[in-house]
Amino acid sequence: MRVVDVAEFYSPTGGGVRTYIDRKFEAAAQLGHELFVIAPGPEDGFEPRASGGLIQVRAPRLPFDANYHMFWEAGPVHRWLDSLSPDLVEASSPWRGAWIVANWSAPVARAMFMHADPVAIYPQRWLASVASPERIDQLFDWFWNYLRKLTGRFASVVTGGHWLGRRFEHHGLEAVTSIPLGVDRGSFSPRLRDERLRSELLEACSCPNDAKLALAVGRFHPEKRWPMVIEATTRARADVPIGLVVVGDGIDRARVRRAAAGKVHVHLIPPIRDRGLLAAHLASADVLVHGCDSETFGLLPAEAMASGLPLVGPDRGGFADLAQPSTSEVYRSGDTQAAAAAIRRLFSRDPGALKAAAIEAAAGVRRDTDHFADLFEHYQRVADRGRSVEPRPAARRPPAGASV
Repeated sequence: MRVVDVAEFYSPTGGGVRTYIDRKFEAAAQLGHELFVIAPGPEDGFEPRASGGLIQVRAPRLPFDANYHMFWEAGPVHRWLDSLSPDLVEASSPWRGAWIVANWSAPVARAMFMHADPVAIYPQRWLASVASPERIDQLFDWFWNYLRKLTGRFASVVTGGHWLGRRFEHHGLEAVTSIPLGVDRGSFSPRLRDERLRSELLEACSCPNDAKLALAVGRFHPEKRWPMVIEATTRARADVPIGLVVVGDGIDRARVRRAAAGKVHVHLIPPIRDRGLLAAHLASADVLVHGCDSETFGLLPAEAMASGLPLVGPDRGGFADLAQPSTSEVYRSGDTQAAAAAIRRLFSRDPGALKAAAIEAAAGVRRDTDHFADLFEHYQRVADRGRSVEPRPAARRPPAGASV
């Protein structure tokens, strides 16, 4: 099968989507499929990959994030689709790229892979102090109408986790299939724990070796809530000596740096591109503290779990689906005091029992090879059905006042 992914938010300097698609190239080759990815970029270009190739179409830069570009003209993308003659076309964002795919004239099956929930990422975070998530969903009913109309042009809507799948179904999207993501278990393992690295990181946080080492990893973006994570960890230090290492960079760097300023126990380091080194950092820490409540799956928390690391994170989003009572503590999303209390609760547990439970949980983390096998099997079924690209009847609206 030949799949073409029109990936609006793929960038060589991107985060989770880049990591995911790079792994998808490898998985496609192993499974005997061809995969081509069409992405907007600074110049036209082609980069061969194991199972096909990465095609860049020249496009304008995204105004608010220099890492990304945005599709503009449909013609270049349609010409590539015509020349590639795919069995299935995937769109992986609900914006311009998806409409370009939807309006391609060939009678080829198409699917949408939703990597995010824009309402949860933006308005539910911006307006959290003045309105409930349910009320915000009502205020943004225009977006849910838009998404129902758009996804009606696709044979399948795929999510990388059950939380987002349930949320989309609740808001009236049809043909939703949840195929949970997974991690590269060959790269992440408790066996990579490095006591010397742990000591160096604690020293960078001006902490003694018997302090607890907390890790926070991800793009510096408002949805990640890193200032809240920094403040919650700082409050928890009143009861437990903790050093916090924050790994990342991005458009929210100024706020993150302000939040860390004057806190000698907080150490900021740039993104770790070397997966082996990242895996060693995860395996060598004592807890991952997470703030994002709008992720599809929570790839970084899953990698931390595979590394034998206990977790603290919010009660909404993909993290909540991953968290296990034996190895995790959850807190009310966006609540700094609740997050600090969750950190204290985790470290009040018996250390030996917690470590044993975390190592046991690591062995049960879903593999990314299982995700990709399930994904391509699903795409094969969709392609075989050959559903017309004509719009389905209007999707139902959710009951008034309800939310997920």
